Amino acid sequence: MQQNHFKGAFKMDKMEKTQEINRLYTIAKQSCVVCNSCRYCEGFCAVFPAMEQRRDFDVRDIDYLANLCHQCGECFYACQYAPPHTFDVNIPAQLGDIRALSYQKFAYPTWASRVFEKNGFFAFIALIVSIFVLFLLASALHQGELFSLDFAGDFYQVIPYGLMVGVFSVVGIFVLCALGVGFVRFLIYITPNESITFPALTQGLFDAFSLKYLGGHDNDGCTYPKDRRSNIRKIFHHFTFYGFLACFVATSLGAFYAHCLHLRAPYDFLSLPKLFGTFGGISLCVGTLGLFVLKIIADKTPKSLKTLGMDYAFIFGLFIAALSGLVLMLLRDSQALALLVVFHLSVVLALFVMMPYGKFIHGFYRLGALILYALESKKA
Repeated sequence: MQQNHFKGAFKMDKMEKTQEINRLYTIAKQSCVVCNSCRYCEGFCAVFPAMEQRRDFDVRDIDYLANLCHQCGECFYACQYAPPHTFDVNIPAQLGDIRALSYQKFAYPTWASRVFEKNGFFAFIALIVSIFVLFLLASALHQGELFSLDFAGDFYQVIPYGLMVGVFSVVGIFVLCALGVGFVRFLIYITPNESITFPALTQGLFDAFSLKYLGGHDNDGCTYPKDRRSNIRKIFHHFTFYGFLACFVATSLGAFYAHCLHLRAPYDFLSLPKLFGTFGGISLCVGTLGLFVLKIIADKTPKSLKTLGMDYAFIFGLFIAALSGLVLMLLRDSQALALLVVFHLSVVLALFVMMPYGKFIHGFYRLGALILYALESKKA
């Protein structure tokens, strides 16, 4: 009897979750119908011209629009049907809720997304601590005395080269597969009757890399973090995005130096890996710290509360990874090298594991949505 009771409770939980998902989609559809009738916001961003391409909205359309939206809040402040109006139109928050569902719907493997579904920030911290302990044990077994050796700035004396490369290779391949499968799933889902053309692909890539729609209406800024226009969010996004890209280039160059040129780290400050890494680390720190502050002071009414935990976790993870990398570069000849290396690698590895299931994947889904928007715009 007790076992049946628990099974019944589990089924009820799944039923309630399904009902909540259906409710969120219904609300978003109703708001889109109102917006499509009003059309006051049609020049604000890509979302509203995309709405005008449709007379009715199904779940597929809502998933597409949700990832086309960048949740600036401009339409909310301009809307005459926003709360407390009975129509309760709140496009940024309602599409933000759907966007959180899309992270789970197209994730690969699907079960992994549930780990970060609730309490994403705490799950991320727990992951860092777990990896830190494992790396610390591996380092202690490798050297015997973790704190008494003079490492002379050599990371591989702290963590064995084979272990470091092996762990990050396995995790890297898994993350690339998860990101790729999630992106392809989403793109195929929203474009069932479309053929991706080269002009649409290039236009989507340009709009994504230039953060085009973060400029707001007439490129004079988004209503973010409050109802006044500002380009500050776009600026911090550029710092974050291109800082991350520079760090990726630095890591790739480091691998090229080590495996192709047979040059062993640590490298000189004026070497390409060091220059890209320093620029990327500083840029990431500036961008993520700025975005973190903006998110804290932002008006929560037009924001989705379902994504806040993972948003904070991702921004915090990027900031700590960048900061610990810069500190590691400055103190690589100190006695703190061992702990700094282990901590930095733990944060980076945890960040990699989290990427396919939170805010990072939105960049890929948004690219897919921008490609579809480019396709539809050519036909309009």
